[in-house]
Amino acid sequence: MEDRSLRMPSDDEIAAINARHLIQTPLRPADLLFVFGTRVDVAERVDAAVRLWRDGLVHWAIVSGGVTPGDISSECEIIKAAMVARGIPAERILEEYRAQNTGENVIFSLPVIDAALGRNAIRSVICLGNSWTARRYPMTLQRHWPEVEKMLVTVDSFATPRALWHTDPEFRRRVLIEWDKIEPYKAKGFIAEWPVG
Repeated sequence: MEDRSLRMPSDDEIAAINARHLIQTPLRPADLLFVFGTRVDVAERVDAAVRLWRDGLVHWAIVSGGVTPGDISSECEIIKAAMVARGIPAERILEEYRAQNTGENVIFSLPVIDAALGRNAIRSVICLGNSWTARRYPMTLQRHWPEVEKMLVTVDSFATPRALWHTDPEFRRRVLIEWDKIEPYKAKGFIAEWPVG
């Protein structure tokens, strides 16, 4: 079977991905920063979290991510420790350390947020994750927490500019894998359309 992630997308598909998937949102102060766990580009994710904190755009964060095969520390532990080392107070960072995928990041984090802050007190969230996963973070949040306003910040360590993602074989492969998940995940109810409108 053909590996669709290795295809060279058409100009129309590149334009659609740029317009609908690899989106950035305007940022304004948010009630919560939702840091989706990773083992890839951890330093870039922590840099972005610290920048958002120092710029006064967030005053609370949750880091979500479990232990990946072959490791003993959870993504949550590793990312939170790096955020604290860079100056974000540990007591301002909520922890979710079981999630193994984006859906679980949200599903397992909601009770943690509710217990610590009260979900109803949170009106806006900045999602922070990998550039190639892009809008799937807020789409997952939209499926499970539609009431909250969602903003998106994404990071990566590719030297290739984001608009030229399709010219870098590995960047292209990662983007296409995530892009190809959108419609099947919507059909299965894992994610919901976002932005709405």
